[in-house]
Amino acid sequence: MAIFDLKIPKSIARALNLPVSNARHQQLKVLKKLLRKARFTQFGQQYKFDEILMSRHTGKKFQQLVPTYNYSKIYKEWWHKTLDGTSDVCWPGVIKYFALSSGTSEASSKYIPITKDLIRSNTLTSFKQLLSLAKYEDVPKSAIGKGWLLLGGSTQLQKGATYYAGDLSGIQQKNIPFWILGLGIYKPGIKIAKEKDWATKLEEVVSNAPNWDIGFIVGVPAWLQLCMEKIIERYNLNSIHDIWPNLAFYVHGGVAMEPYKKGFEKLLGKPITYIETYLASEGFLAYQNRQGAVGMHLALSNNIFFEFVPFDEHNFDSEGNMVENPEVYMIHEIEENKDYSILISTNAGAWRYAIGDTVKLIDKERSEIIITGRTNHYLSLVGEHLSVDNMNKAIEMVSEELNISIPEFTVAGVPHGLFFAHHWYVATDDAVDKEMLRLRIDAKLKELNDDYEVERKHALKEVFVTVLSENTFMEFMRSKGKVGGQHKFPRVLKAVMLDDWQKFLKTTKATSEFVKV
Repeated sequence: MAIFDLKIPKSIARALNLPVSNARHQQLKVLKKLLRKARFTQFGQQYKFDEILMSRHTGKKFQQLVPTYNYSKIYKEWWHKTLDGTSDVCWPGVIKYFALSSGTSEASSKYIPITKDLIRSNTLTSFKQLLSLAKYEDVPKSAIGKGWLLLGGSTQLQKGATYYAGDLSGIQQKNIPFWILGLGIYKPGIKIAKEKDWATKLEEVVSNAPNWDIGFIVGVPAWLQLCMEKIIERYNLNSIHDIWPNLAFYVHGGVAMEPYKKGFEKLLGKPITYIETYLASEGFLAYQNRQGAVGMHLALSNNIFFEFVPFDEHNFDSEGNMVENPEVYMIHEIEENKDYSILISTNAGAWRYAIGDTVKLIDKERSEIIITGRTNHYLSLVGEHLSVDNMNKAIEMVSEELNISIPEFTVAGVPHGLFFAHHWYVATDDAVDKEMLRLRIDAKLKELNDDYEVERKHALKEVFVTVLSENTFMEFMRSKGKVGGQHKFPRVLKAVMLDDWQKFLKTTKATSEFVKV
C-alpha cells in the first residue's frame, strides 16, 4: 500500500509542525476558537465568554474571569447535567459519550465528556504523529501499511439514558474512520474489539495471531507484554518476530516505558521503534514527533488550550490538592526543567481543568515536555519530594545494573515509630539478591534527588522492600476489575487503594519477601 510508504516531501512534513516560536500565537488562536464555539453554552454565558473575546488580552482575561477546576468541582457544578441529557452545558449539543476513568488510584469512576469534536481532534493528532514518521531515518516505514494491533478497551459501551460510556480507547476504536476499516489493517477487528471480557479477548487475539501481519502495536505495556508472551508460548516461538516479522513500531503511553523495556525486549527478535504519546481521557495532549526525542511535542494547534501551575507548596497542599487561586502561566511563560501541573480547556467542555498530571518542559524551542508524575502520586511525607519520574529512573538504573526485569512496582509512605518510611513493592520473576536490590534502590534515589538524600538522614528513617511476582500485581488489578485496555498499576499507593492492596497481600497465596534498608 503505497499510501503508507510515507514518502512525503520535506516541506510538507515540516508544515505538520508549526514554528515553535509561534507557540503563544497558536494557543491564543485555539483559545479564541474554543470561546467562540462555546459562548452560548451555560458555562460560556456565566463566565462572559463574549467579554473575554472582546478583550485585547484574551488569555489574561480568560484567567481572570474563569475559575480553575478539578474533576470533583466541575462535575458537581456542571458535568452532572450532561449525564441527564441537558444540552449546551459546557459545550454545544448533547454529550453522547463519556470516558470512564478512575485514573490509577480513585475508587469510583469519573465520567469524562467525549464529543464528536474531541474524537476528530484526537484522530487528527494521531495522523500528525503518524506522518511525522516520514522524518525518521533507517526505520521500515512500510511496516505501517501492515496490520495495526490496538489492544484497548471494549468498543461495547455501557448504555445510559442518553449516552454511552466506556474506556476512551474503546470509544476511539468505535469511531475509527471508515476508510481505515476498509483498508483491513485495523486489528483485532470490530468483533474482537467489542469483547468486554479481557481473558476472552486475549484468547481471540492469540488464536488469530498467525493470520495477521502486524507492523504496528498500540497499548499499555503490561497488557501487550502479556499478550505477546501468550502468543510465543502458544506457538512455541523464540520471539514475537517469528510470527510477526514486520513488527517495527510500538506506540505507548499512560505509563513510563522504562520499567517495562527489559522484559519487553526479551520477547523481540530485533529492535523496534518506540513512540511515546500523551493521550489522556480528556484529549490527545502531546506526542513524540522526531526520532530520538526525549520529550513529546505539545499539540498546540488542535483544540486544546494549555495552562501550567507550578507544582510547589504555594500552589498545592501536602496531599497534592491545588489551592483555590493558584499561579497560572501560558506555554510561552513557563521555564524549562521545572515541574508544573497541567490545566486544559478543550472542545469537550473541559475548562481550566486540572487533569492531575505533572509535566516538565525540557525543550522550550520545540515545546517538548515529559510527564513527571501525578499531583497526588508524589511522596513527600517529610519534604523528600520524590516524584514518579525519580522512581522510574531509579528502577530503570537498578534493573540495568542487576540485569533483571522489573515490570511493575509501587511505593507507599507509612508511619515508622515517631517518624516515617517508604515501603516499596517490587515485581520481578528473575533471580535477585534482595539485599542488593534494596540497597541499590535507596542509593539511586539519593543520587537522583537531593531532598530525598537529606531526609534519609533525618525523618525518613527506613526504606522497606517487598519482592513479589509480576502475577501478584496482575491479580490485584483483576480483583479490582481493572484488566486490559488503559488500566495501569498506580506507582504510589495511598488511602483506600493502599488498604485494599495490603488486604489483598494478606489473603493472596503469592509468596513475598520483606527486607529493609
